[in-house]
Amino acid sequence: MQVMMNLVLVVQLLSALAMIGLVLVQHGKGADMGASFGSGASGSLFGATGSANFLSRSTAVCATLFFVCTLALAYLGSHRPSAAPGGGSELDEAAPAVVVPAASGAAAIPGVAPAPAPAASR
Repeated sequence: MQVMMNLVLVVQLLSALAMIGLVLVQHGKGADMGASFGSGASGSLFGATGSANFLSRSTAVCATLFFVCTLALAYLGSHRPSAAPGGGSELDEAAPAVVVPAASGAAAIPGVAPAPAPAASR
């Protein structure tokens, strides 16, 4: 199970790095805005941007792969092991009971000697 989780984590990291690189390499929509106002070609500013090119499709594939890996890691992380002996967590076990004798009166105040107990009468 740990090997599968490590493999999915490596694929997620690689897809995240590839997605970051692809986004940084792509040409932004706002880059042509100044040129279109200066040259009078405002049709390209408000018109269709055309079909998706290789970089945008690759970014979409990396984003999908990243999302699937994230869901797989969430599932693998929340999957609990079977109730085999020693297969659980330390938090699943009950804490040992600690009995503390109750102190009353002057015995509860630090530095004060407790008063002697009264003698029992017959």
